[in-house]
Amino acid sequence: MTSTISLDGFAVVLGGLGGWPADQDARGTQFTQVPPAQPQHWLVHTDGRRDLLPVRRWHGAPEPAIESIAARCEGPTIDLGCGPGRLTRALAQRGLVALGVDISAEAVRLTQGRGVVALRRDVFDPLPGEGRWAHALLVDGNIGIGGDPVRLLRRCAALLAADGTLLVEVEPPGAGLWQGQAYVLSGASGDGACQGPAFPWARVGADVVAGTAAAAGLRVASQLRFGRRWFVELVRQ
Repeated sequence: MTSTISLDGFAVVLGGLGGWPADQDARGTQFTQVPPAQPQHWLVHTDGRRDLLPVRRWHGAPEPAIESIAARCEGPTIDLGCGPGRLTRALAQRGLVALGVDISAEAVRLTQGRGVVALRRDVFDPLPGEGRWAHALLVDGNIGIGGDPVRLLRRCAALLAADGTLLVEVEPPGAGLWQGQAYVLSGASGDGACQGPAFPWARVGADVVAGTAAAAGLRVASQLRFGRRWFVELVRQ
């Protein structure tokens, strides 16, 4: 595999997930407190922004926003940057052909452990079914992959069938466009933090995504909001 993106810091985050509880127990009861012994992880942007990574959410059952995104998919779907695979599994449970793709071996292992198909691959490497996917997904901040949203969206468009759609999670309106470097900072309360390697990253707000998409040959077909989370559905121009 020839990798063009290094996300080793995320591999560290995923590697600690094996014994982590989900955000909800088997009865759907929300956990209200993270046990203090468990580490926290932040995505630190070089412009000073620091986001707490929702690791337990990624490892848990699909939350309502994820179920709603899965419900918009009606054909074969590729989940790019699938992480531990909760969205890939939600798609498969709806009877869809679903493929998770992630550059992290740990992410692929965890996704496969949910009983669904996943492939360790860089999104810019050759992928199965290019030009035939009904839907492609970039969720949980994955619009940032590679630090160049136009290049990433153009690549995603090449994966889709002529009438396919790309579902992308974006920042709330007002966030604008930011491109730069980021790294993962990890540590338990009271412990020294461990900093991962820097990698290219980006943020795209709902207020500017139309222009970014247009530069990639796409247009916004619809905009979706679930609580504080914003998504857009993109189609070819």
